[in-house]
Parts: sequence; C-alpha cells; structure tokens
Amino acid sequence: MQNVSKYTRQYFMPPVPSMEWTKKDHIEKAPIWCSVDLRDGNQALIVPMSLEQKVAFFKLLVKIGFKEIEVGFPAASETEYQFLRTLIEENLIPDDVTIQVLTQAREHIIKKTFEALKGAKKAVVHVYNSTSLAQREQVFKKSKEEILQIAVDGAALLKKLAAETDGNFSFEYSPESFTGTEVEYALEVCNAVLDVWQPTPDNKVIINLPSTVQHSMPHVYASQIEYMSKNMKYRENVLLSLHPHNDRGCGVSDAEMGILAGADRIEGTLFGNGERTGNVDIVTLAMNMYSQGVDPELDFTDMPAICEEYEKYTGMHVDMRSPYSGALVFAAFSGSHQDAIAKGMKYREDNNCEHWTVPYLPIDPKDIGREYEADVIRINSQSGKGGVGYVLEHNFGLNLPAKMREAMGYAAKEVSDHQHKELMPKEIFELFKERFEDITTPYNITEVHFKQHNGIIAEVTVEYNGDTKVAIAAGNGRLNAVSNALKKQFRLNYDLITYQEHALEQSSSSRAIAYVGIRSKEEKLFWGAGVDQDIIRASINALLTAINNMVASGK
Repeated sequence: MQNVSKYTRQYFMPPVPSMEWTKKDHIEKAPIWCSVDLRDGNQALIVPMSLEQKVAFFKLLVKIGFKEIEVGFPAASETEYQFLRTLIEENLIPDDVTIQVLTQAREHIIKKTFEALKGAKKAVVHVYNSTSLAQREQVFKKSKEEILQIAVDGAALLKKLAAETDGNFSFEYSPESFTGTEVEYALEVCNAVLDVWQPTPDNKVIINLPSTVQHSMPHVYASQIEYMSKNMKYRENVLLSLHPHNDRGCGVSDAEMGILAGADRIEGTLFGNGERTGNVDIVTLAMNMYSQGVDPELDFTDMPAICEEYEKYTGMHVDMRSPYSGALVFAAFSGSHQDAIAKGMKYREDNNCEHWTVPYLPIDPKDIGREYEADVIRINSQSGKGGVGYVLEHNFGLNLPAKMREAMGYAAKEVSDHQHKELMPKEIFELFKERFEDITTPYNITEVHFKQHNGIIAEVTVEYNGDTKVAIAAGNGRLNAVSNALKKQFRLNYDLITYQEHALEQSSSSRAIAYVGIRSKEEKLFWGAGVDQDIIRASINALLTAINNMVASGK
C-alpha cells in the first residue's frame, strides 16, 4: 500500500477515559431493541421496498418481537409518507409497539413529519444534525455554536409541535457522526438538547450516539459511550441508545462493548443491512446474548423462514456464512469437526446434560429451526468417518462398527473428491448399499441348512462362476460354520474378526442388519452388511459381501 501516510485518526478519546466497562465480562440483560430496517435498511437497497413489501416486513418485525420500529423518514418521499399513513389509518400498529420516525433538525421537515404522524397513538420522533469536525468544516461551514443552535432549535420545535398534535410522542436526538465529534463537544450539544426537553421519570427521552462512520477500534467507542453516560445531564431519565455502523467490520463489537459501557438501547437491522458496509446485525447481537444464557427477548426460533422473508422483501441475500443465520454456519465438513460433534451429541444424550457444551456448535441448531441431519453434518471430500457414520445412523438407523465407519468414510471421500461435489444423505446411503450391502458376486449363497452334531454343521449351496457347489463344515456357531464351509470349499484365506447386528425397525416384523469384518492374509480389512428379517440370513449375507469385496480387490 503506497498512500498510507494520507490517513490519520478521525476520532477523539474522552479527556479522561476510565474504561470501567472493561471489568465486566458479559451482558446481563437484553437492551431495548429498535429495528431500523424500514428506514436505514430500506434506503440502502438498490431498489427500495414497495409499500406492500414494507407492510409485510413491518409485520415480520412485529412477529419477531420488536417493540420499537423506525418506519421511515416521512418527509423524504411520497412512498415514505404513504407507508406511515397506511400503518396508522389501517390500524396495523399493535398497542405494545411504538413506531419511530426520523427527521433532520430543519423546520419544514419537522413540520411535515408531525403532519404524517396525525392519528398515531404513540411515536418516537427522532431528530438529528451532524456535529463532527469534518462536517462542520467541510459541509456546513459553521461554528460549534451554530451547530449547537441547530440542535437546540430542532429540539424546541419538536416539543412545541408535540404539544399541539394529538398523540403520545417521545423524543430522540442524535448528534450524527458522533464518532467524528470531539467527545466534550458532543456532550455539550446533547446536554443543551436535554435542557430543552427536561426529561422526567414519566417522560424519558432518548439520546442516540451513532457510529455513523466507524473510525476507531471498538474499545474507543465504548470509552466514548462511558464518558457520555457518566457526564450526561438527567441521566436517570435518559435512554442512552447506540446506532453502530460497520465500516471497520466491528458493528457487533461496538454494540456489545457499548452496552457494557452504559448503553440501554440498540438501533440496528436484521442481518446488518444498511448504508455502505451496513448497520449492526441485530440477529448476531441477539443470538450472541442467547448463547451466553441471556434472553434476547426477540424470537428467532424459525431462522430459515425469517431469512426467506427478508430476502423476498429486500432482494438482499443472507450469506451462507453469516453468524447464526447462514445456511452453512453449523455445517461441519471437516472430518475432525464431524467426529467431535458426533461424540459431543452422544455424550449429551448419555449424560442428560443441562447446559449446551457440544464442540464446534456455540448453540443448539434446533433452537433456531435448523436440523442436525440436514444442516450440521455435511459430507464432501474433506469429511471423515465420524460424519459419514453420523449421517447413516441418524438418517437411516445404521450403527456401523468403528472400523467399518472408517472404510465407508474413505468410500464417500473418494466419490466426493472424484465428482467435486457434496454428497447428500440419500447419496451416502445408496453408496453404502452399493459398496457394502448384500453383494452376491462372484459368490452367491442360495441355500443353507444347519444341523446340530458336536457343534453346528452347515450345508451351504453356493453359486460361483456359473457353477453350483455344496460346501459342508462345522463351526462353533451358525456364522462360523458357514464361514468354515466357504473357506474349505474355495480355499479362501481370511479371519472373521468383527460381527455386529441390530434391528432396523422397532416392531415384531422388523428387519435386522448385520455387519461382518474379515481380515485377509495381507492383513487388510474388508466389510459387508446384510439385511433380512432373519438375523442368521442377514449375517450370512454380510459375510458373503465381505468375501466378495475381498475377492474383487485381489487381496
């Protein structure tokens, strides 16, 4: 990078930063949430939402549980104005929800805003003007005193018009571009506004400190918030609000540290949509709290449906790796991750755990509408035996022996690598059947008879290379006797080392599956599975499949 010298810090630390917030290690309760999707989020869209889409989105936000929703800048356009009127006139605002509208601290805009609010039962009127050094010098070319007066005049007009307009109105003030404003001056402006409004316990006001542009590391923003919180007039009657943007990718960190530093309220958007790099992502912020055992007081139990609606209304896309909301955020392709998750889930089941501690999964995917089988264990060329075994067990009831899982894992990895694709559960199941279940060539057992005489004697009818032969041998059990008969008749050289079986369905007519592992004279393992209502027949089919796999390999 050649031009680094042209950049310098544009933020201002408090005169004496105490940073007491650093002594806290977690957020104790959810803040007051205010969604600004319909205003800040909407103005960031390439194609802003239609009236119908905004109404549908408003209903989604209500369903999620937002009690404060900024619905627009009604003086900005006819669509914005009409949307507010539609909400009011069609009685779409629940009694426990407060709408919020934004206005610049300019007389004609404030007056039109109150016109748009006629008939609203209650609303927050949010007024702002920019206070930063850069804006004062370059845009407005005004002194500190002149900028302060704009804020005071706007606050006074809000108070006057609210008294003249039917409805229950509360006030919010933002020193826009707060993060580029000298902190002592921002405090002076906010306190001057508060002197106009004179908040009381029954009539609190909101002071919103936006990170309009992120200029600093999150701890600097938190220190600015702590300074404002400690030195603000009427603090007990002020709701200190944050509106973090995401220019440095620190929107969530700014919000979390800001809450620790004294903030009571957060303005943000679902999935972080907003100007430039976006606003703070309320989904991530709320779910971070949830993962720490704090009720966020927002309902994301059906995250896939929320994502679908959001994408439909906004035309935006929720990235597959977006925290909590993305389609792949719980997906484990890595073999070691899959193995740890599968073992963690088994541990949780066996020990009836109260708290969620499964490796690699910060929360239970089911809590937000994700399924383990479809969303957690995903199989590709990077996957291992644990993931493949998990898919077969949880989707199809197959509990493979440990070493057979390894063989099946290599088989799935080989196919995925060759085809350059993820394997779906059904494809994995079909691959298992193709490679390991009821293989009848080159050997095929068509008939077996047993009799008891100094152990078990098996008489086995076998088809091999177009011929039919009968093999007879004794053994210490039925499967052992069949194995000995095949070895004797065809001079096969292997050791039967693993046998395992279980029912596939829980009923009187359930089928059974048997797994057999054999070791060739070259010390290689070969596997087979057999499925039948008769467990003996299933076991024989499994042995036969393992033998056929050994013969096919030439080992």
